[in-house]
Amino acid sequence: MQSLERAWSRYKELGAETEITSNIIDITRVGMEEFKERVKNTTDFQEFLNTKISLGATEHITNLLDIILAGAYELETSDVHVEPAENKVHLRIRLDGVLQNVTDVSPKAYKMLLARIKLVSELKLNIHDRPQDGRFTIRADGKDVEVRVSTLPGPNGETIVMRILHPKAIALTFEKLGMHSYVQKMVERELQQPNGMIITTGPTGSGKTTTLYAFIKKVNQPEIKIITIEDPIEYHIEGISQTQVDKSAGYTFESGLSAIMRQDPDIILVGEIRNRETAEIALQASLTGHLVFSTLHTNDAPGTIPRLIDLGAPPNIIAPAINIAIAQRLVRVLCQTCKKEVAASPDELAVIKKEIELLPKQYDRPPLENIKVFDAGSCTACNNTGYKGRIGVYEAFLITDAIEKLILRNPTEAEVREVAVSQGMITLKQDGILKVLSGITSIAELQRVVGF
Repeated sequence: MQSLERAWSRYKELGAETEITSNIIDITRVGMEEFKERVKNTTDFQEFLNTKISLGATEHITNLLDIILAGAYELETSDVHVEPAENKVHLRIRLDGVLQNVTDVSPKAYKMLLARIKLVSELKLNIHDRPQDGRFTIRADGKDVEVRVSTLPGPNGETIVMRILHPKAIALTFEKLGMHSYVQKMVERELQQPNGMIITTGPTGSGKTTTLYAFIKKVNQPEIKIITIEDPIEYHIEGISQTQVDKSAGYTFESGLSAIMRQDPDIILVGEIRNRETAEIALQASLTGHLVFSTLHTNDAPGTIPRLIDLGAPPNIIAPAINIAIAQRLVRVLCQTCKKEVAASPDELAVIKKEIELLPKQYDRPPLENIKVFDAGSCTACNNTGYKGRIGVYEAFLITDAIEKLILRNPTEAEVREVAVSQGMITLKQDGILKVLSGITSIAELQRVVGF
C-alpha cells in the first residue's frame, strides 16, 4: 500500500493534467477537436507526436499517453505496442491487422509511461520479471472504451501491448461480414434453427468473435434468452446476459456452461471450446433444445471434426449436434481511392482459372477472359498502405447425412474436405479469389493471409 501511495505521489509531481477516475482516462482533455483536425492518418499521427516530443510537451508523461491513446482511438487501431530496445523504445500500432512504426521515445519517457500504464491498469508496480495483465478504460466521444493491457519482461525492460476494444469493431452487421450470398443464405437458415451448434474456426485474430457477435445481433429478440460465457467479455451487447470466466474463482467454461443450462436460455454463446468437458457440455446443450454458437482453433472448416474428436468428444454426439462449421480469415480491403489495375502473371492467371473452374455449381463463375486484378496504391486516405478496412473470407459446410456417417468413422481432415467440397463447399482460397476478381482485395493480400 505504501509503494502505491508513493507512486501516486510521484505521479502527481509529474503533473497529471488529464482527469483520471479510478481506472478511467478521459482523453477528451487532450484537445480532441484539434487532434481530429490535424490527425487523419498515421503520417499525421507521427508528425503530431514527434512535434510534441521535440517541444518537450511530454515531459509530463500524462500528455504522451493521452496522445498515444487518442491517436490509436481516432485511427481505429486494434493494438498499441511499446517495445524497449537497448537505447530507445519503439512505438508501433496495428492497423487493419498489420503493425506500423510510429516513433521512438526515450528510456526516461518509457519508464514514466510504464508506471502510469501500470497504475491505471491496477498492475503491480514492483513486478518487472513476470508477465502481468490488466485493463483500464478511455473515455472519448462520450463513450467508454475498454483497453486490455499486457506486459512481458525482456532484457531491455517490459514490453507493453494495449489492445483497444473499439466499439466500431462490433458495429458490423451479419450482412456486412463479407460472406458470399450463397454462404450467407446457408448460415442465415441455420441461425433460424431452434437447436444445434454453429462453430466458427480460424487462428487468433481472424475475426471469429466479430462474426459470433454479428450472429447474436442478428437473432437477438425480446422473446429470446441469450447467454454468453466468454474469456474475457470483449464487447457488451445490449439485451443479452454475458458472463466471464474467472479461473481464480474456479469459474471455468465448463462450470459456467453447466450453470447457464439452468438459466433457461434459448441461445448460448461459448467463447471457445478448449477441452473435452466444454466440448461435451456444449454439444449436449445443442442436442437438448438450445442453439449454441462457439469457436475452435483450426486451420479450416473440415478440421473442425477431427479437432473435436481429438479433444475427446464422442463422434456419435458430434454428428447430430453440429449444424454447420465455418472457417474464416480477414483480408485487407483495397483503398478505393488509390487502388490500381495491374496485369496478373501467367502463374497467377493459371491459379485463378483453376480455382474458378472448380467452383461448385451453386456459384456464378466470373468470366475467365480479360481477367482484371488490382493492387495497392498509396494515398493519405489509407495511411499510404493501399488498404482501408478488412473483410472476411469464408468457407462453410453443413453437416449432411453423408458427413454424419463419415464422422462416425473418425475421419481425417482430408476425408471431411473431400466430402464437403463434393457437396458444394467453397474454399477459403476460392472465396478469396472471387474477392480479388471483384476488386475488393489483391493477390498479394490473399497470398499473405490464405495462400495463393
